[in-house]
Amino acid sequence: MRLYPGQEKEYADRHSRLWPEMKKMIHDYGGKNYTIFFDRETLTLFGIIEIEDEKLWADGADTMINRKWWDYMADIMETNPDNSPVATDLIEMFHLD
Repeated sequence: MRLYPGQEKEYADRHSRLWPEMKKMIHDYGGKNYTIFFDRETLTLFGIIEIEDEKLWADGADTMINRKWWDYMADIMETNPDNSPVATDLIEMFHLD
């Protein structure tokens, strides 16, 4: 995902006040241990989340609270026509437990 220039503080502030309903949706749809990293040079955000089930997690995208969050964030980051964040899945190149 990518922020618009100058929106770093606003993005962090909004996430520090993440709505309780959004937290509940993330957990209800199998998400946990969620971290988002930021690359200052490219304005790129890298999100890592553990999920229980890919289909269950994907279903969370269609919830009313998730759509409301996307709309809320659309003014500070690149989005698709439905206001979902423009995102590219990364390919795992190495893992060590």
